Amino acid sequence: MRVSWDDYFMEITRVVATRSTCLRRQVGAILVKDRHIIATGYNGAPRGLAHCDEVGCLRTQQGVASGERHELCRALHAEQNAIIQAAVSGVSIEGSTLYVNVFPCSLCAKMLINSRIERIVYQADYPDQLSHSLLQEAGIELIQHTSVQSEI
Repeated sequence: MRVSWDDYFMEITRVVATRSTCLRRQVGAILVKDRHIIATGYNGAPRGLAHCDEVGCLRTQQGVASGERHELCRALHAEQNAIIQAAVSGVSIEGSTLYVNVFPCSLCAKMLINSRIERIVYQADYPDQLSHSLLQEAGIELIQHTSVQSEI
């Protein structure tokens, strides 16, 4: 049986997340427009800098809870990296769908709103009520996806 578009893109998001160098959470994101992938991103340190799997996690060392003190993390979020990849390539993401395996935080939500994303398909929720509120207020369609995992 042929999988749906959402199943297809969510499976690709799962594979993108395997590139993550975060010690706490592996996140992958893809931006899709007209059923074509226009950018991908995973959470990891900025280009050319040491990754957390090499130098350790400052947030873990300081006992910072999930969803708090994002500024202490040396990594960019998957959504941020996808937006940046599109910008560097000169590709508009206006009107696109974000597929991501973890619901965006409020920092990413604000970027996605200003990028004019129309739809977010996510798998796992994230404890950031502000993010949910902002995205709903902006009228972005939010879909929690129940995964159909393959044996890749």
